[in-house]
Amino acid sequence: MPSPIKCTRLFSDDRGESHFEDIEIDMSSIQYAPPAPALDLSESTDATRYFWLRFPKDWEDAAHPSPRRQLFVVLEGVVEGWTSIGETRTFRAGDRLLMEDVTGKGHGARPLNGEALAVVIALA
Repeated sequence: MPSPIKCTRLFSDDRGESHFEDIEIDMSSIQYAPPAPALDLSESTDATRYFWLRFPKDWEDAAHPSPRRQLFVVLEGVVEGWTSIGETRTFRAGDRLLMEDVTGKGHGARPLNGEALAVVIALA
């Protein structure tokens, strides 16, 4: 069985506090585009749209919940994020964040060392 994909999950608990959690997404070896050889593929997740997101170099917000359930993938630069309980994580190019803190106190974020670019996939 292929190794799982690692991802960070951001969620809010029943008290409205936001938290980070390390999760793994299972993969299976599938012949996705025959006759090409098999690739590692996860189960599908419904999505409604995607968009590009650029953080200007001095942008910062103290706290906000995610506007929707979404997958955030850093493409360029570095983004620092923190939870309502004060946990901080740094996300670099290639890092994945499943954002599910759509209620509660939310999270804060800012780019480090200049602009940062991400793609955001809105999940159904």
